[in-house]
Amino acid sequence: MLSTSFTTGASTTSVTIWVHGWYSQGAYYADDFSLVGPSGGGTTDSPPSAPGTPSASNVTSTSLTLNWTAATDDHGVQNYDVYRGTTKIATVTGTTYNDTGLTAATTYTYSVKARDTANQVGPSSGVLTVTTAGSGTDSPPSAPGTPSASNVTSTSLTLNWTAATDDHGVQNYDVYRGTTKIATVTGTTYNDTGLTAATTYTYSVKARDTANQVGPSSGVLTVTTSGTSSGGGGSTVKMGYFADWGVYGRQYFPKNIETSGSASKLTTINYAFGNVTNGQCAIGDAYADYQMTYTAANSVDGTADTWDQPVAGAINQLRELKKLHPGLKIIWSFGGWSWSGGFAQAAANPGAFATSCYNLVEDPRWADVFDGIDIDWEYPNSCGLSCDTSGPAAYTNLMSALRGKFGSDLVTSAITADGSSGGKLDAADYGGAAQYVDWYNVMSYDYFGAWAAQGPTAPHSPLYSYSGIPTAGFYSDAAIQKLKSKGVPGSKMNLGIGFYGRGWTGVTQDAPGGTATGPAAGTYEQGIEDYKVLKTKCPATGTVAGTAYAHCGSDWWSYDTPSTIAGKMTYAKNQGLRGAFFWEFSGDTSNGELVTALSNGLG
Repeated sequence: MLSTSFTTGASTTSVTIWVHGWYSQGAYYADDFSLVGPSGGGTTDSPPSAPGTPSASNVTSTSLTLNWTAATDDHGVQNYDVYRGTTKIATVTGTTYNDTGLTAATTYTYSVKARDTANQVGPSSGVLTVTTAGSGTDSPPSAPGTPSASNVTSTSLTLNWTAATDDHGVQNYDVYRGTTKIATVTGTTYNDTGLTAATTYTYSVKARDTANQVGPSSGVLTVTTSGTSSGGGGSTVKMGYFADWGVYGRQYFPKNIETSGSASKLTTINYAFGNVTNGQCAIGDAYADYQMTYTAANSVDGTADTWDQPVAGAINQLRELKKLHPGLKIIWSFGGWSWSGGFAQAAANPGAFATSCYNLVEDPRWADVFDGIDIDWEYPNSCGLSCDTSGPAAYTNLMSALRGKFGSDLVTSAITADGSSGGKLDAADYGGAAQYVDWYNVMSYDYFGAWAAQGPTAPHSPLYSYSGIPTAGFYSDAAIQKLKSKGVPGSKMNLGIGFYGRGWTGVTQDAPGGTATGPAAGTYEQGIEDYKVLKTKCPATGTVAGTAYAHCGSDWWSYDTPSTIAGKMTYAKNQGLRGAFFWEFSGDTSNGELVTALSNGLG
């Protein structure tokens, strides 16, 4: 036995060496020895600690980089074993490892163990769970089955569809009403609520996989809610526009709607116009709308306004009119010829626009007056007073946002009646937007006028085409048929009637197609005059294409009469249209003979 000591660093250790051997001819021969520690038995060296839980970086569809904090050991860490799940995939000397050859959109778990210089393996790190990214080679899900509808009521329905398939699994489904995504669900059913009675909607579904790839659309379901649509006075719409500026030079007040007998013959009044500015709905004329105080003589109920009442003006007078006719619906119309230029900015953020409109229409000061909103955009992706380039989906998106905000309140829109090939009706998706509106007011007037100063003379509101019509497709029936071909049902269209005429002077020919020297004189504007004036100033001398014309002296006018309106109402019923509307009240006679013809014609 030999006993000695040695020093490692700052520590001195005594050991005992046992030697086995023999002595021969002056020398000692050893054939074995052992080293014994201070206590005479084995080593006190500890295994390494656990490394830090790994983290992942540079994650792609096929690879990722692992990183972890080093383990500690009393004599030093030699290397690390890297595990994917329970399988050791590598041994490395550093604290990082790049794992390759992985599968896209797949979840993996990783852990690490340290080994010291005595070849002792320490405890495992924590476990990292990480999912690889999707890949261009990873297939998106298939199209789900075309949805079907069940539990259809006047305001809701349940959609069901068969599941899509995917190579790695479907995560969820996007549900579309028309072109608007209305929900994302994990199952294969969705309950859609807040719908409008007797309204047609379209639905489709797209699947999304675990790599966040969206597959193709399902087929499209078309379904109509039950019940009858709102609008006052039953399903037929008999509607007229009240222009707020009429209270000035024309001296036409809401009271005139009552004294003419028109209020009791109508279902709906459109109040024109609210402004569209800075992407928002705004007051058009504050004084006419709610500040002007009415006298006893021009108020609906014969009571004068007080100077300090919160809401005066035409809005308060419409409130008084509704008290006399509780079933009468009043809709606030926004835009029009002068203010349609604001719709392009509004369409850039339809949700914000819809909120601003709702907040204005439902302002507590007059929420009891209005039953919804009308959009008079002249014209999407085309030219009115200004030209619009908002894009083909803008109009539909805007109407969708309004429906979503206004819920079961009325949402309507005045639209172009240009039935020509490639005309204004082709510039927006009126068919796709139809699901969001209660009805369209098809502005089937102003086809021709003295803006073409030398003619040819032509009726401004022809119901049908006729030989010599200056522009093909510029007549009411062309617009109605084109809208039907785009998927707009007749029950969502009102035929438009103008309560005025358009005319030329310097005309010698009785029939349409004559030459002129310029616009005929009008009370408020050259080339245009109210029916109530023309019926005696220049009585009708003939009819063409379902409307009337008049040649008196050197003037030539075209306009609708009670007789031609009756014919147009027969057309509206035969075409299954929702009803009719007119622009605007002040053009009628004091006893409302045009309103009477419209109302009686629709029955």
